[in-house]
Amino acid sequence: MDTATLPSTLLLTFLLSVGLFFFIRASTKDRTETEKLVCEQDEATLMPQLKEYFQTRSYRVAAVDPKQNQVTFEGFVQPSWFLAVFLTLLAAAGLLCLSLVLSLLFPKLSTIFLGLVLLSPLSGVFYWKKAGKLEKVSLKVEATQGEQHPSKITVTAHRDELSELRRALGLKISE
Repeated sequence: MDTATLPSTLLLTFLLSVGLFFFIRASTKDRTETEKLVCEQDEATLMPQLKEYFQTRSYRVAAVDPKQNQVTFEGFVQPSWFLAVFLTLLAAAGLLCLSLVLSLLFPKLSTIFLGLVLLSPLSGVFYWKKAGKLEKVSLKVEATQGEQHPSKITVTAHRDELSELRRALGLKISE
């Protein structure tokens, strides 16, 4: 192999490994967002539906502020087995590529470099420990007077939870 090819291959493989590292780290990133939603139902009808919806999704009422008409729900989000295994396999493939390039550059240390692949389960463990966490959903329901939609809801939650809430209860984003 050409002597200029190996260092450039090492550089590209190293850059891909850095990208893989940040991808694994981003798998546990907090994706909490706040949205204002509108509903066709009035507040008295909507609140029991919201409470039932969150109870079916394994959330419990953590705090109620009647002055601001705000409810906070809590629920433990389980990490995904599939994602833990997937990240472990990605890390194994990335470390294998890096160790093969390093083995070509330094043939005497090839067994040590191939041992790097044994570190790949650490990515699954990292994801599993960071992804399992207590999620909070904050709801504030306001009654609107003289508008087309009788209720406006301000929700702070994970973005996947927000999209599922909109879909399940037929809510629309406020303009």
